[in-house]
Amino acid sequence: MGYYLAGFRIVGVDINPQKNYPFGFHQADALTYPLEGFDVIHASPPCQFYSYGTPDKSKHAGNIPEVRSMLEKSGVPFVIENVPGSPLNASVRICGCQVGLPKIKRVRYFEISIPLALKLMPACNHNSPVITVTGHGTTSGNRKTWGRNIKISEMREAMGIAWTNRNELSQAIPPAYTEFIGKQLIEPIANALFSGAGFLASTGRDCYVSI
Repeated sequence: MGYYLAGFRIVGVDINPQKNYPFGFHQADALTYPLEGFDVIHASPPCQFYSYGTPDKSKHAGNIPEVRSMLEKSGVPFVIENVPGSPLNASVRICGCQVGLPKIKRVRYFEISIPLALKLMPACNHNSPVITVTGHGTTSGNRKTWGRNIKISEMREAMGIAWTNRNELSQAIPPAYTEFIGKQLIEPIANALFSGAGFLASTGRDCYVSI
């Protein structure tokens, strides 16, 4: 959704069905999906292997190097998103409080394959209570902070996402994060594709790849 708000058209690819995905969607292995015709690719490889919160990493695999290699070979500009602890050559770090979501403390790193003069963001500063978004149950942090369980409606509001179920919400990137990046990607990509044409409201297609 964030890239859509920035002006891109979206094509989604995931090996698992995503019934609530709000754009055109193809259920397929993103590692083998044809990438020709896309103007930019966003990849979000599984984060469990890299996450500090994963208790048993032996049950998961980390495939960021494989994903990066695939994207580099495609020749298409790309963004790779993942969690702190992942082996990204990160261009930018984003947390909710930096993009208008003060109730979400969810740090994500983004590796961007083309040089960008990224707009400065405010420092990460959580002066107000935050909501922890999980796939099931509740967390001791939420109970300690709020004195009660947190409703899914509150999680959706905090994340800026209205269309997902709880499990999808726990895995999601807040759209404000990718909108921030997309708004700065679209002009240089448009200029590269249409030399001298300047800024375009929609350059073409963006593939959101969840691998």
